[in-house]
Parts: sequence; C-alpha cells; structure tokens
Amino acid sequence: MGDDVPPDTLAVAPRPGIDFGYPYCHAGNIPDPEYGRKRACSEFAPPAQRLGAHVASLGMRFYTGSQFPAQYRNQIFIAEHGSWNRSSKVGYRVTLVRLDADRKPVSYEPFAEGWLQGQRTWGRPADVEVAPDGSLLIADDDAGAIYRVRYRG
Repeated sequence: MGDDVPPDTLAVAPRPGIDFGYPYCHAGNIPDPEYGRKRACSEFAPPAQRLGAHVASLGMRFYTGSQFPAQYRNQIFIAEHGSWNRSSKVGYRVTLVRLDADRKPVSYEPFAEGWLQGQRTWGRPADVEVAPDGSLLIADDDAGAIYRVRYRG
C-alpha cells in the first residue's frame, strides 16, 4: 500500500474471538484496496497502538525483571526485524511501548538502535526475552547473535 501505509500494530485481545479486521481493514482505519469495500473498519476492534509502517514487529515481551528502573516494569519491548519492502529501510531496532496504570499505551519510542546505519544493516532483531537476572536478551537472526542489555545505574 506504500512506504508509510499500513503501520504495524500492537493489539490487545482480552478474550478469544476478537476480530482486528484483516484482510478487510488495516491498523483500525485503513480499508484494504482489494477487500475493504466488503466490510467497514468500524466493525473491527482497533489496535491498542500503531507502530511504524513495515517495521516487521516480531517478538515482544512485557518486562518482568527487576534489574531495570521501576519505570520499565510491565512495559512492552518489541523487536522490530526491519523492512524489506520500502524505498528506505526502517525498523532494525528494539522499541518500548509505555503503558499507563490501566495498561493502555501512552508512548512508542526507540529503546535500542544501531542495526540500521543509513540504509545499511548489520543485524535484524527478531525477538526479546527477559533473562533471570533481569537483563534484556535480544535475538538477531541476521548476525546469528544474542545481545544482552544490562542496567548498571
């Protein structure tokens, strides 16, 4: 649909059977060019948070550790594998979705970057995991590496 449309999304499914609209609707309010005339986007559950377009958000985890400062606890880390179908690359990073006390997203921001330098890449984050010591592990399926992010205050 283009370089900037549709965005990836973060969805919340508090019960089984919630329909987020695919293939009729993307990101809550963007009708699909081929199938969008068959159903209205208003019929479907909207995303909790829109992410970047084509960032290929793959792995995500709630931070349940205690090593990072308190403001990271129960927040969402997302591995953005990176685009392959845009004229300029995006993603190739780990982002953080901050949640309020009601667990609703209030921000979407970069957490760890550097795998994309200009338009050259040297890695692709594929997943994140909270290690037993509270550090954050980042799996990179392009470089064949696992990185550990520790907080040292």
